[in-house]
Amino acid sequence: MSENKKFQVGLGVSGGIAAYKAIEVLRLLQKADCDVQIAMTRHATEFIQPLTFRALTENYVLVDDYAPENPDPIAHINFSQKIDLLLIVPATANIIAKFAGGIADDFLSSTYLASNAPVLLAPAMNTSMWEHAATRRNVEHLKKDGVFFVEPVAGELACKTVGTGKLEDVENIVQQALEILNSKYQFENSKKDLTGENVLITIGGTREVIDPVRFISNHSSGKMGFAVAVAARNRGAAVTIVRGVTSVEPPADVKIISAISAAEMHRAVMRELSDATIFIGAAAVADYRPKNVANSKIKKTGRDFLTLELEKTADILADVANSKNEKLLVVGFAAETENVLDYARSKMEKKNLDLVIANDITKKGAGFNIDTNIATILIRGNKQEIDLPLMSKREMADKIFDEVVKLRKNLLTADLCR
Repeated sequence: MSENKKFQVGLGVSGGIAAYKAIEVLRLLQKADCDVQIAMTRHATEFIQPLTFRALTENYVLVDDYAPENPDPIAHINFSQKIDLLLIVPATANIIAKFAGGIADDFLSSTYLASNAPVLLAPAMNTSMWEHAATRRNVEHLKKDGVFFVEPVAGELACKTVGTGKLEDVENIVQQALEILNSKYQFENSKKDLTGENVLITIGGTREVIDPVRFISNHSSGKMGFAVAVAARNRGAAVTIVRGVTSVEPPADVKIISAISAAEMHRAVMRELSDATIFIGAAAVADYRPKNVANSKIKKTGRDFLTLELEKTADILADVANSKNEKLLVVGFAAETENVLDYARSKMEKKNLDLVIANDITKKGAGFNIDTNIATILIRGNKQEIDLPLMSKREMADKIFDEVVKLRKNLLTADLCR
């Protein structure tokens, strides 16, 4: 799809009071150069007439495959195969339950099963319905299936109660829809120059237990690591993530291994390392952990101070580099607050890394829990530094792999010349 070609969006409207908001979503998508076709449940037509959407899209609005006026008797198949995204606004508890259970008793639920496009749901419902165990179970099930959600927000609902269940702002819904569409476009049109590579990535922070209640950790969100994982996947690599504690959800189509502590992460990495051809240490692993862990909660009664004796954790990056074979490239991150390049270069030399991404987390636009970064790439045996100005973490991930691919080619060329 070229930059001039529109995305094709299937906008599904289910039967909730927030159905009128789908009109605003439609208009914003059209302004973003998307072609939008509407599908509605029968209950949705009781809140808003299909004629409204037909006037705005100049397309037939699909409600029932078998309606006499329907120009396409297998519309749920043809409709589902033409769209780049299936977006449901609002997504009621009922339609969520149908999707989770694989029920296909109307046009919209049949389209969900027939479509291979990404799916984004924007739920809206009463707080009790949103928080009900059945709904929570259905949402988690769909997330595991790869469905995306724009979570509802807290506010006053149509029933005059106050709580979580209100449809998210339409601007945010459309923004997330466009992010998925652009990501899909990048995936389908990206270079496949990592085909054949097995990328092993550590992501997120670790937690080192003090007692059953408390722990030592850090501010890592996992955003940079997940951006790296998406870039690797899109460029053709098989990706395995060893995931610590993160504040964002992992991408689809990658292998996920959970590891909360530094020791757990170390064991998982060493277990997976033999299959890896590229290792990327993007996790913020604790350097120290409590030497003695209390079996019960430490009480503050009678204590003005608490002294913890800490011991070093295993150095995952160093152990990976020490264990590497000729096919393995080892990439590290150096998040620093001062003398950034000096520390990063020292880290590269001491740990025998092939490439280091150094970033000053004190700079505006860099650091934890944000979507942008600023960094410098250092490459072993190359005195030239590659400065990466302020950009999205996803863009930076591709810049990193551009250098990894060059490094791999240089090493292969050197092997052939021997």
